[in-house]
Amino acid sequence: MRVAAVAAHFGRDLEQCLAKVETIVAAARSRDVELLVFPDATLGGYLGDLSGTDAGELPPALPEDAPELKRVAATAEDMVVCVGYREVADGVHHNTAVCLTGDGVLGRHRKVHQPAGERTAYRAGDRFAAFDTPLGRIGMLVDYDKTFPESARTLAADGALLVACLSAWPASLTDRAPRLVQDRQSRLFDLYDCARAAENQVVWVSANQTASMGRLRFLGQAKVVGPGGDVLARTWAKAGLALAELDVVAEVARARTVLSHLRERRPEAYR
Repeated sequence: MRVAAVAAHFGRDLEQCLAKVETIVAAARSRDVELLVFPDATLGGYLGDLSGTDAGELPPALPEDAPELKRVAATAEDMVVCVGYREVADGVHHNTAVCLTGDGVLGRHRKVHQPAGERTAYRAGDRFAAFDTPLGRIGMLVDYDKTFPESARTLAADGALLVACLSAWPASLTDRAPRLVQDRQSRLFDLYDCARAAENQVVWVSANQTASMGRLRFLGQAKVVGPGGDVLARTWAKAGLALAELDVVAEVARARTVLSHLRERRPEAYR
């Protein structure tokens, strides 16, 4: 299977976002990509600040049947594509990731863990669940979710062999580094990607925004991580496509041949 994670910038202009999605999907299709993971806030961008946001500067909100999502699905055709956006459902807004093909929506995840500044723009989700796709059973997380080991572990325990993590992950606002590679959040972003893959023995496909929006400077660093925690492909801080080819089922099975972390858990000892 050929899987790819996108590092790119997506702003407020929905038409520009959709045109960029179409361009990237076409480029990925020319390279026979079967699973393509875009960043969080693919459609309409992320917040410009995490200290509290003016309502006029929030990303556009899209309902479940939005024509923009139908356009992405039509673009995807037989490719499995994951995108993020600000969802409105029953008058409530969520930071949402959706997985779809030309046949429609395969799975949806509403971000559960929120940094303080998000709470004025989104309501937290309340569950983690894997879902079936033509490529096998996968799960999704939205950026800060990956900080918490229980998030990925829940998906792995629910049968996900691959986790797509869609991020709009910025550099530190409180401890600015002259170079992104020296940034504290940059190190954590990479650490969490590798740790969550290795501790759950799953394939990890991590996408992220690049460039800046408002006060936030995004890290890029899209990557594909194998079930042993080894980085198979990455973009570093620049925009691009991290592309890897692997047999997900075989790689996960091989990683779990001797030591199977899920099987060897001892829940009765955890307090």
